[in-house]
Amino acid sequence: MKGKYLITTDAWFYAPDGKMYRAVWGDVEILEDSLLGLKTNRNSTNWYAKVGSDDNHVIVAGCQIHYATKCLESPNTKPVADYSTEGGSLKWFERPTGIYIAN
Repeated sequence: MKGKYLITTDAWFYAPDGKMYRAVWGDVEILEDSLLGLKTNRNSTNWYAKVGSDDNHVIVAGCQIHYATKCLESPNTKPVADYSTEGGSLKWFERPTGIYIAN
């Protein structure tokens, strides 16, 4: 797996800018489990994905990757339309994107 991907994670994470995201986009490099200075066992992940550049990247445990979409150009980072059905009525609103750009 090489190239630019949009990686959707199973859980929210904090990026270097201090905000919470559910996806990260950038160049992907698959790393072995010794990356963090420890050897994992069969009860945990045994590989990681480094997403971004050498200067700005996020390390995602392989077990936390839900989707990986090949995406050569940067995805939309402007506010996106969303909706809620609380109280039985449909309410539309804008929210910030959940994608961190790691390049």
